[in-house]
Amino acid sequence: SSIKNHIAKYFQHPKLRRIMEFPVLFLGALPEDTPALYSLMNYADIKGGTWYPEGGMYSVVEGMVNLAQELGVQFRFDEEVKEIVIKEKQAKTVTTNKTNYRADAVISGADYHFTETQLLPEAYRSYSPAYWDKRVMAPSCLLYYIGLNKKLKQVVHHSLFFDVSFEQHGNEIYKDPEWPSAPLFYVSVSSVTDQSAAPPGCENLVLLIPVAAGLEGDTEELREKYFQLIARRLEKHIGESITDSIVYKKTYSVSDFVHDYHSFRGNAYGLANTLRQTAIFRPACQSKKVKNLFYTGQLTVPGPGVPPSLISGEVVAKQVIKILK
Repeated sequence: SSIKNHIAKYFQHPKLRRIMEFPVLFLGALPEDTPALYSLMNYADIKGGTWYPEGGMYSVVEGMVNLAQELGVQFRFDEEVKEIVIKEKQAKTVTTNKTNYRADAVISGADYHFTETQLLPEAYRSYSPAYWDKRVMAPSCLLYYIGLNKKLKQVVHHSLFFDVSFEQHGNEIYKDPEWPSAPLFYVSVSSVTDQSAAPPGCENLVLLIPVAAGLEGDTEELREKYFQLIARRLEKHIGESITDSIVYKKTYSVSDFVHDYHSFRGNAYGLANTLRQTAIFRPACQSKKVKNLFYTGQLTVPGPGVPPSLISGEVVAKQVIKILK
């Protein structure tokens, strides 16, 4: 059974159904095409609750870096990897734009497709161009980072806007990929929960529109058009203006994911969680052709999202320990 049918058994009101179905958009399929098994996501959200790290999501990164440094890990920043040198089916050296590093094992946390196609010789790539061409991607997104010089009265930390057609936006992501004509969107006001997220008397907003991966036409004019559209809807909902109080604004979308992260097709959420791209059918954590080369991140096991990506690192760490013993 699909998650759409499963949800319909228990919820009658269309808005409740949309709330239950919305997370599926980020899995990489429409609710009618997604197995009911993924309703476990809703259980985790509603029963377990939404957790927020004090200081924001980046505090998780800072915590990991601090712990790693305490354990003797050395970091090299602002140093681009150019090649992974393979000899006798083993990764021997990592070449950067500054120097070479000898390696007992190599773990790539970069985009899987980029590592395979740009850093490895063709003979040592686990997956062919045809394989990647057939991959079904989860969405990319259009993001707005907004700072206001005032506090908002009628906002909460998390808000989902379903005041337009769910089906139409879903089809524009998965069936007929195009920039959405009337987008659903998500708003996070983390400064409601975490006072450190904004200066005193100010507010910190993130607005997110899910869009199809690989879209062309990601221009500043397009981004501004969508911002004005969703800003008006947000203002109508909360009953006060935000556009006249903006002191910081940054946009981020498909072309930025490609430029900054070499993200395959500009995706933001990895491979779609279709049946044929789940578990053992995802790109493997360990290279098929290079014994000591491993991969972490959202394109490998277990899947997209921050927690699964962290788990992939834990899985790989255990594998590396085994081969180095």
